[in-house]
Amino acid sequence: MPQPQSTAFFLLLLVMFAGLVCWLVLTRHVVLRVLAACLAFIPAVLFGVAAVNKYYDYYQSWNSAIADLTSEGVPGTISPPATAPTAPRAGSQASGSGTTSLLGNQVITKLAQANGYTLTLTVHGRLSGLTRTVYVYLPPQYFRPAYAHYKFPVIELIHGYPGAPQDWITVLDITSTLSSLVEQHLAKPAVLVMPDANGARGISLQCLNSLGGPQDATFMARDVPDYISDVLRVWLPGRTWGIAGYSEGGFCAANLGLQYGKYFGVAGVLSGYFSPDDNQEGTPPRPVNPFGADKQLRRANTPTLELLKMPAGAVIPQFWIGSGTDKPDVKAAEAFKQLLQLRQPSVQLQLVPGGGHSMSTWRVLVPPMLEWMTQKLAINVKEAQARARRLSHHRAAPTPRSTHFRSASNHP
Repeated sequence: MPQPQSTAFFLLLLVMFAGLVCWLVLTRHVVLRVLAACLAFIPAVLFGVAAVNKYYDYYQSWNSAIADLTSEGVPGTISPPATAPTAPRAGSQASGSGTTSLLGNQVITKLAQANGYTLTLTVHGRLSGLTRTVYVYLPPQYFRPAYAHYKFPVIELIHGYPGAPQDWITVLDITSTLSSLVEQHLAKPAVLVMPDANGARGISLQCLNSLGGPQDATFMARDVPDYISDVLRVWLPGRTWGIAGYSEGGFCAANLGLQYGKYFGVAGVLSGYFSPDDNQEGTPPRPVNPFGADKQLRRANTPTLELLKMPAGAVIPQFWIGSGTDKPDVKAAEAFKQLLQLRQPSVQLQLVPGGGHSMSTWRVLVPPMLEWMTQKLAINVKEAQARARRLSHHRAAPTPRSTHFRSASNHP
């Protein structure tokens, strides 16, 4: 069977369409003509769909298409309790005590230690009130005895529009890529969290808190990190968390990274844009201005303007930017990089020669992005561990007497 992007598949559709048109012209029976016309419609539609698929380099094989549409590429569906647990107190450390009860007996430990494990959660947002599907990839190290007491960093990955969170797995193959990079000592292990950014295909919310509408930013930047850090053995949101996305997800990563800077230590933007568009909402989808008449709110959610208005010393994640050489993408990426350099002189921009706004470009950019992000997160984990040890030592130290305080004050 020819693959969905192969020339043979397009030729097959053309031959089928031409044959049915010939049948339509040559047959004398009205019923057969109607049947031929109806059947000819099928390869015509498939040709259009295949052309769009080839242009965006979405599905390269039938297996990836089937896995995406049926979610077969993301096994291990788990439904947590009807309401998300209360988020841990600020400054506390996530224990991940819920990991065992969450995974239950579904995991074959030996397989997970070799390949990792992907599970599917239904997360009910405590702050936003939204309920969404969230895919989580636990790397092989998560199940290995040597890492039994290790809290993992996290990268939250946001898909584009139109798209779905499992596209990171079924189309971009990010879980296998990370595992391979770690084996080659090019990347560090991390938990990957892939939430549904829009709630359904055909909907576009751009990770924004809409006036009178879905509070998507709150769900993505607060509810998801709080829930994941409460039920899995990972660090609390902060410098040990990263956020990344492609296309619309790239805008999300840039905007949420700046809006919620204290919750993320690193951010990756792949072919993102930096000024919000209209959302696509309803059935059928229609354009909706997420800010209404509030121009100030729109400016506050425009990353290029946000950077200019942020006070000196504002906490924001370290950024990594990637793009193809498509002119609009390059122009947007270079403008964002130039503004970032006022705060982060070493910000990276990697271009893919000849790359467009497509999955093929993002497949090339994912490995270097993961190498950079996981290395940075590993450093942040070491710093967090050192702070935790100092805090633990300080709490365990006996309280000195007042005379000791006076003598200690003379010796800083």
